[in-house]
Amino acid sequence: MTVHLSRHTVRHTSGRRRTTLYALSLLCVSALVTALPAGAAPGPAGHPAAPHPAAAPSAVTFSDDFDGPAGSAVDGGRWQIETGDNVNNHERQFYTAGNSNAALDGQGNLVITARKENPADYQCWYGTCQYTSARLNTSGRFTTAYGHVEARMKVPRGQGMWPAFWMLGDDIGSVGWPNSGEIDVMENVGFEPGTVHGTLHGPGYSGSGGIGAGYTLPGGAAFADDFHTFAVDWAPDSVTWSVDGTVYQRRTPADLGGKQWVFNKPFFLILNLAVGGYWPGDPDGNTTFPQRLVVDYVRVTTG
Repeated sequence: MTVHLSRHTVRHTSGRRRTTLYALSLLCVSALVTALPAGAAPGPAGHPAAPHPAAAPSAVTFSDDFDGPAGSAVDGGRWQIETGDNVNNHERQFYTAGNSNAALDGQGNLVITARKENPADYQCWYGTCQYTSARLNTSGRFTTAYGHVEARMKVPRGQGMWPAFWMLGDDIGSVGWPNSGEIDVMENVGFEPGTVHGTLHGPGYSGSGGIGAGYTLPGGAAFADDFHTFAVDWAPDSVTWSVDGTVYQRRTPADLGGKQWVFNKPFFLILNLAVGGYWPGDPDGNTTFPQRLVVDYVRVTTG
């Protein structure tokens, strides 16, 4: 189902930011850190220690390896495609339907492509749209409360590029944003080629006031040079971020200064590639097109 979305969350800061949109269909339709077995518990005197029961194995609750013929659209049973522009965040792209800007490459990847074009006279908040791209979500198809949420991706490069992998509270249609909560697993803006950001947004700590941190690759490397794995381990009252298995921040209700923690409920997943906006700024004369966000897989495990 393709629907026109309205975006209503403005987020822009030198530290991070983006905007939220939700589909009209929303109205229709850990760290799981897997516990390692503890050491043997002491037994009664003269008896061997009794081992704890083994931890239950993790279960994959969502997985998409993006296998299929080149040019195919994403699996509609897993993803819906959002369409439209974003006036609130002043992004420049128009998100298109079908496989125009989001398609499988035939090699096990999803490719979200941003192009400098307007093949159908799309109209944006600023007039005739200059760019097209794509945005996908799992609303109405998959939600999760807690788990290890992971994507392996290769981001685009260039001024004005803004790829993201993130989650929204499934109750956004009734409570709105930011009361729904938002977990940004990964955001990158083109003027920081070696840095990604992970952030929480909720009531009283949204937009430029989001709670989060950045992670920078060592040695001046750029994220666009290779694939990297971006993840959160999400448990009741904690979210922990990692890049390629390296943990770089953990957040709990204690970080919110008494504000409400809204992350103990189901969320759905979002993948998108924005062009321009308050935070990344617009493309400039050095930005080349097309640019691509290449996604090897998305996976959620719980246990």
